Amino acid sequence: MRYGVSGSGFGNHGSGGGLGDEWGARAARSRALAVLRVRGRALGAAVLPAAVAVVLYAGEVTGHFTGTGWTTARWIVTVLAVLVLLAAGAVALVVARARPAVTPTVELSETAAPDLHRLVRELADRLDVPAPSAIALTPDCDSWLEDRSHPAYGAAAVPAGTAPVLVIGSPFLWWMRVGELRAVLAPVVAGTGPAADPDIAAARRFVRGLDAAAAVPRDPGLGPLRGLGARGVGRVARLLLRACGSHPAEMERGVAVAGSERAQAVDHGARIVAQEQVGLAYAGWDRLLTRVALPAWRMGRWPARLDAGVVAALTELSRRDRLAEGFSSRLGDRPACDLLEEPGAVDEAASLLAARLFHGGPAEPGPDWAPVEWSRYPEEVVDRTWRADAARLHDVLDRLATAPGPGGPGDGAPEGPTLTRVLTHLTAPPGTGGTLGTGGTDGTTGTDSTDSTFGTDSTLDTAGTESTGGPAEPGPRDLAPPADELPVVPLDLPAVPLEEDADDPYDDEDEARNPVADALAAALSAQVAREDAEREARLAATAGDRSGFTGPDGPWPLGPLLPPRTGRDLLADHVTALVCCAAVDTTGAVPGLDWLDGPALLVGGERAADLGPRVLALVEEGDPAPLRAWLSTTGVRPEKPVRLL
Repeated sequence: MRYGVSGSGFGNHGSGGGLGDEWGARAARSRALAVLRVRGRALGAAVLPAAVAVVLYAGEVTGHFTGTGWTTARWIVTVLAVLVLLAAGAVALVVARARPAVTPTVELSETAAPDLHRLVRELADRLDVPAPSAIALTPDCDSWLEDRSHPAYGAAAVPAGTAPVLVIGSPFLWWMRVGELRAVLAPVVAGTGPAADPDIAAARRFVRGLDAAAAVPRDPGLGPLRGLGARGVGRVARLLLRACGSHPAEMERGVAVAGSERAQAVDHGARIVAQEQVGLAYAGWDRLLTRVALPAWRMGRWPARLDAGVVAALTELSRRDRLAEGFSSRLGDRPACDLLEEPGAVDEAASLLAARLFHGGPAEPGPDWAPVEWSRYPEEVVDRTWRADAARLHDVLDRLATAPGPGGPGDGAPEGPTLTRVLTHLTAPPGTGGTLGTGGTDGTTGTDSTDSTFGTDSTLDTAGTESTGGPAEPGPRDLAPPADELPVVPLDLPAVPLEEDADDPYDDEDEARNPVADALAAALSAQVAREDAEREARLAATAGDRSGFTGPDGPWPLGPLLPPRTGRDLLADHVTALVCCAAVDTTGAVPGLDWLDGPALLVGGERAADLGPRVLALVEEGDPAPLRAWLSTTGVRPEKPVRLL
């Protein structure tokens, strides 16, 4: 069970021992007793019919409850007592054996990090609390205590009754200095005290069991009978959780307050500085994952030194942002990663785990899932990403050029992979660009629409009837071509005028739209969606046993790092990739890595930061002038074919 970045003021003060005198500790124990009272009431309700049956049988023996009516009552109550006890026993068994959510971590044995274990033990001694039973790393900017006494943790499980495990965010070890790490961990280590308090520990086990039992009905493969029983147990568990109310949350809040109070005596000045570093590390880690790591993961590569990349990203941030000035001056102090015997191996293990958690990659490296060093990132990730996007863009254009349309099949033969081809296509007036992929004019991806159907094996004619023959006659709707083709509609469809009083569905800044780009973006989005589905199918077939990466919300990853890109954003990314490929092939430009913004084009050693707005002008407004001016200035030859992946 995860207890959060908090602690409690438990300690052995005097001969009494137990919880200390902190207000938070007293509040936490009071809330724990309230949770245990709920458990006691549930137990009392379960044994009440049995107690009544015992009284009735005792009355029969003593001669007080005799007669036919009392006999009937005894039998009814006895049957009810047996049923209630069986149901209560089943619920208790499920609650005790329910598998809690398991947090994947990188275990740090004492031989792998003797100095870190020594630091934590010394910190626990200063706080007068038990030392954590083990230390583990997580690829996230957070730290907490976790009870791993449940057998579901497998080899990482600890004996029942021992102190919880200390889980530390791996970016903290690389960005923070040793003194800052000690100050950050002080309130967390202080939380080992409540784990030794019988009332708080029992309340936590009870709530953890109910939470795990409430998720049992969602387990696959239960079958009809077991599923019915699991739903009943789940209802009882949710009822008991509602009966607990806010007491568990208030208990943990009291534990956090107590830990903060006790940690005041440990490096108070350093804690203020360390908390600033926590926020900075979180910002740098998030930027590194979304801008740098995600493109590599999509290409089947995983950066093997993510934590070291955090230092580079935050150092770059301190150079750019005046608010972060002075933060990089700390780099002269001893980093916390020096507490590890082999920082490189630990960083690689944490980086692979981050890829599993945030992207759903395989558990082991392979031909299609290989590590990449930062020195090879521009060549193996940036350049390959650009050329793969450029190849996808030209592949979609080839399909559009050869797809059946108003002018008949083969209106345009496939052309070479040049930037001029894309510029000409995106600046063509509506109605003269041949056939284009269907899709909404908003250019969004991943939406279900009756106007476009991808990946089906039948077509619909203009009357809406299904046909498996040749291409449909051109009409207002031309839906669902075979799976290996892209859907097409004519561009010269009549526009539906808006009434004068009707609200404009688009903002004023969006009035200058490019329908050619919108249609191409829809076709490109469909292609990307198909490739993503194929990739997910391959990962599912090769992922192997992922039972350790499931929780109450489902298998990892639980959600994407970034929201889905719209069709026009996707098209802009592909056009930008094609421009970068042309610049690399025809000028002295090279792919590079920006630690805060990810892949970058370096022209003359400087990042081409002004390329994005020019591409957006082409995609959104159909205006090629800004991009052509940039191409002329940098010497890029758009008519030259680019090398594709």
